[in-house]
Amino acid sequence: MSKFFSKYATPFTTGLFLVSLISGIALFFHFGPAAFHGMHEWLSMVLILPFVLHIWKNWRPFVCYFKRLPMLIALAASVAASAVFFIPSENEGGGNPLVGVLRTVQAAPVSLIAPLYGLDTAELTAKLNAAGMPPAGPDQSLADIASSNGKSDRDMAVFLAGLKP
Repeated sequence: MSKFFSKYATPFTTGLFLVSLISGIALFFHFGPAAFHGMHEWLSMVLILPFVLHIWKNWRPFVCYFKRLPMLIALAASVAASAVFFIPSENEGGGNPLVGVLRTVQAAPVSLIAPLYGLDTAELTAKLNAAGMPPAGPDQSLADIASSNGKSDRDMAVFLAGLKP
């Protein structure tokens, strides 16, 4: 079994890294099929095993890297670069800015959202009724409409995405 690990750790690490690299680039640029998302997440998790086996196989040379300044600089830079994503922003603690935009839109009443889609309040109300999310009134927020109809914010986002402005 050890011979198998030794023989295949680096090739599998390389292959899965390339899959992760290509799918990650596609996700970053919003290019390609939706399958890239699941593929990237799951195969990146699978990559952990050959990575650990690769480190195990190359343990002595790997440890030598930690005795030199370039490894310390690279690790410090990597931690600093990742820390930037944890800095709170305007949209409740960082994260995807589109989520912040969506929260703002969903906090707005039907009367303010309708013109964004080229509709008047009555037309948007009719579309919400047809989607099973009748509003209590034109001043009710989209988030409250979803909640009062047993729907999630995601359901409301899917509804809004289906409207053609």
